[in-house]
Amino acid sequence: MTDGRIDPDTQLDGLPDTVLGVPAGLPTDEALRIAMRRDRLLAALTLTAGIGLVLATPFALKAGAEFFLPVTASLVIAIALVPVLEWLERRGLPSPIAALLCVVTFLIIANIAIAAIVVPATDFFRLLPSRISRIQENLSPLLDLYSTLEKSVNKMLRQVASTPVVRPQAAAVAPPSSIVELAATSAPAVIIQLLFAVLTVFFFLSGWSKMRRRTITGRTSFDGAMATARVIQDVVDDVSAYLGTITLINVCLGLSVALALYFIGMPYPLMWGGIVTLLNYVPYFGPVLGAFLLAVGGLMTFNDIWLALLPPAIMYGFHLVEANAITPLIVGHRLTINPVMILISLSFWGWVWGTVGALLAVPLLIILQTVLDAAGKPDIAGFLFEHGTLVQQRGRRKGPEESVGEGG
Repeated sequence: MTDGRIDPDTQLDGLPDTVLGVPAGLPTDEALRIAMRRDRLLAALTLTAGIGLVLATPFALKAGAEFFLPVTASLVIAIALVPVLEWLERRGLPSPIAALLCVVTFLIIANIAIAAIVVPATDFFRLLPSRISRIQENLSPLLDLYSTLEKSVNKMLRQVASTPVVRPQAAAVAPPSSIVELAATSAPAVIIQLLFAVLTVFFFLSGWSKMRRRTITGRTSFDGAMATARVIQDVVDDVSAYLGTITLINVCLGLSVALALYFIGMPYPLMWGGIVTLLNYVPYFGPVLGAFLLAVGGLMTFNDIWLALLPPAIMYGFHLVEANAITPLIVGHRLTINPVMILISLSFWGWVWGTVGALLAVPLLIILQTVLDAAGKPDIAGFLFEHGTLVQQRGRRKGPEESVGEGG
């Protein structure tokens, strides 16, 4: 390189990487400026594509829920069952037989739990129309305290009702004319999704050992193979440890609530314990919904309002002990997640997939957190404001040479 120009015959190994890829013979400053513009253009295109992908992914997941939801749920369940699979394989069982035992055991437990909740709940809440008068009698002391507010609200509602409302034209939708038609239009989709999820769990577990071995040995370096093995093991350990520990805690919580409700004379205590167990998988919102359902059940059952509100009080008392003492002590700091991230995950997956999405929110957050901890979290602020496309310049406008020298 002579006179500030890049000689095409000069060895470029010692030059910065940004100079490479530009035409030879240009001044050094000009070559750096061209390379900087090229890098910024590539960074801008990458950032734009990334933003578009992030914005489009939720809508794609929501629109394709019939496919993505069973796949995601089955993968989370399969990852949680991997330790059981490996335990059976160490006992000499072939992978397909071990996977079949895992799937059958899970289905039996899930069916028993659902039957213990759904069947009694159907019988109990079928009595709700006939218990409306009892609920009103129990709530009458509280309603009397707000009689003035009720009158004001009724007056406002009458004023609103007197205002003419233009009703939009709605297309009439014909309801199913028979149970056969209803089953033909809805039940097959649910059955197909469940069958698809079960098969996904089975094939994932049966091919787990070979898939993990192939993934690790397929790396080109020893460090890459070890890093891949470590990430896979961390994902399995964290998800299975979380779901296993939380399941044990939730079952103990449900049994404690069921025992307490049995002693105060609440009907179907095991059903209520199962509801509490299931809803406790959803942080923050699940216990609130469980307390509300128990309040409705108490108002339907007891004649005294204070006795009717005792079931939700018992349930929430047990929940506070579990959430603030037992769970932090057992789970520890290894699986501690930022509460803000839990709320964001609950809101996102609940919006995308409803109740099932809310149940999957925390396991999916654990998987994402484990992968990012191993791969490294992206430095968005550094990408944008240090070496990326958005560089904020203050003061006077700098010339090209000054900008290159300071922009970096």
